[in-house]
Amino acid sequence: MQNLVFHPIYSQLDLPPRHRFPIEKYQGIFDALVARGVSKSSFVTPDAISISDLVQVYDKSYVTDLVQGTLDPKAMRRIGFPWSEQLIKRSLTAVGGTVKTAELAIEKGIALNLTGGYHHAFANFGSGFCLFNDLYLAALKMLSYSGIDRVLIIDLDVHQGDGTAKLASSNDAVYTLSLHGEKNFPYRKQMSNMDFPLPNKIDDDGYLAVLDEALTLAMRSATPDAVIYDAGVDVHMNDDLGLLNLTTKGVFERDSMVLSLCKQLGLPVACVIGGGYQRDIDALVEVHLQLYKAAGVIS
Repeated sequence: MQNLVFHPIYSQLDLPPRHRFPIEKYQGIFDALVARGVSKSSFVTPDAISISDLVQVYDKSYVTDLVQGTLDPKAMRRIGFPWSEQLIKRSLTAVGGTVKTAELAIEKGIALNLTGGYHHAFANFGSGFCLFNDLYLAALKMLSYSGIDRVLIIDLDVHQGDGTAKLASSNDAVYTLSLHGEKNFPYRKQMSNMDFPLPNKIDDDGYLAVLDEALTLAMRSATPDAVIYDAGVDVHMNDDLGLLNLTTKGVFERDSMVLSLCKQLGLPVACVIGGGYQRDIDALVEVHLQLYKAAGVIS
């Protein structure tokens, strides 16, 4: 079943030495899935999202300045990447990949992008390695389908999805749930429909108990017709930026809880991999693979 979305450009970006962002991980996930028996025919290659699609939702001046390389240097530093034509090309393709994942999820019940989760991007500025907010665009794509009147975004990245929360705050059709580190970035949080701030060093049992409660409440309040799931693995105990204490097994149980509930309720779910910042790329890829195990892509 063609429900995996990948483009080699996801990892094709030259960054300064020791840059904090592990750009290699996307190709690493693809290679690991193929090595574990996933056919290359299972992958769909996405197109870049168009500028015209972006400016229908996001601030035209911001989008134009960023794409053309004329964005204020201070605003570029807030994003965290040096500007390049390849950065723009790569980002537009990654966002297009998440939108394609949303389409495939509606058609097939579940789909997974091998990147995505750019939840710190607002309508008029980027932040935290996020240029354009793919999650909100994917929600709008889902809402364009007949019978999809409410989309729930489940954001389990360790960092609150502040950009997504702000974008969705004026759209009752998009409901946002966030479990995140209380003491972690962004230091100025936005208000999701439901926020569950977590203490540093919370372990598997504590986290999963909160998640179980959060999912029950969110499903009851949102009554969604479709779900977008940001499965960030920066909750892992070995993550350089996470501050939480989940094991790899705990990450698998988290992902399984979300996906099993969506399947049980008959909700199409589009998955993105979110953050993860271990410098050991092989170890980081292994944690990200828990999502694909939970989805039944690999055993």
